[in-house]
Amino acid sequence: MAASLVVALMGGKPAGFGRISIFARTILGVAVGASITPEVIESLPDIAKSVALVPVYLGLVGVLGYAYFRRIHKFDPPTAYFSAMPGGLQDMIIFGEEAGGNPRTLSLIHATRVLVIVTIAPVLLTGAYGAVLSHPIGSPALDLPWHELVLMLVAALSGWKIAERLGLFGASILGPLIAAALLSLGGLIHSRPPAEAILFCQFFIGAGIGVHYVGVTLRELRQVVSAATLYVLLLAIVAAIFARIATSYGFAEPVEAFLAFVPAGQAEIAILAIVVGADLGFVVTHHLVRITLVILGAPLIANRVRVSKPRD
Repeated sequence: MAASLVVALMGGKPAGFGRISIFARTILGVAVGASITPEVIESLPDIAKSVALVPVYLGLVGVLGYAYFRRIHKFDPPTAYFSAMPGGLQDMIIFGEEAGGNPRTLSLIHATRVLVIVTIAPVLLTGAYGAVLSHPIGSPALDLPWHELVLMLVAALSGWKIAERLGLFGASILGPLIAAALLSLGGLIHSRPPAEAILFCQFFIGAGIGVHYVGVTLRELRQVVSAATLYVLLLAIVAAIFARIATSYGFAEPVEAFLAFVPAGQAEIAILAIVVGADLGFVVTHHLVRITLVILGAPLIANRVRVSKPRD
């Protein structure tokens, strides 16, 4: 991530890895799905108490973020609105552009959000929570049954393509997640993808973050990236408050609560949850609910409050 960012800021043009990066995300989907076991299903009533905080969290973030970008940085209404929404990077760019927002600004805002969070979250986990980022990410491929490896590969590819055909958001993660969860609940797989596959996934997800800064100008760094960085601090305060509420009422352990409310992408947070040894099912459930609510709700609310620019 750091290397691709440096190259982009120095005027280089790293182009990412295209479909290979998307395939890397399918591995993460399988890793999450394989963590959904009957025990996780039995704990859903307890998870629901914490998940119920997510809509309130999103509402507060949306109001504060829109006011911040609109009043302080003078963004136009659609750009301010979709900059404030902590959804998926690509989704917010697409929705914002359709509403008349500035896609370049939206790309930099959300790329910065993910970049800053992925950079500081490990520091907070180790410094504030005493977590250790050395949890085994998976067993070596040679230690896993060959038939389970085949089933995981089938779940990754078929889940991805079926979800893509159905038009599901985050198809490369959500499709394999559902397929692997069904295999896990059916007792056909009993572990995550091998360590080698998780490392492959980490590499391509990290490299892809810095690519969004290709062609960035000094003016954009001064105005847009700095605005996004300050917004991340605002998000961090709100997330910390809700994580504290979840912890205080016994809804979650501190590390899980922190990861559940950190507003980064599903892929990046899932990787952190794996290396810190957190309850992956608990963490990912919160982020799936957050992303779903933002993707379904953001365009509807945008129309209701009329943040879209009138079309010619």
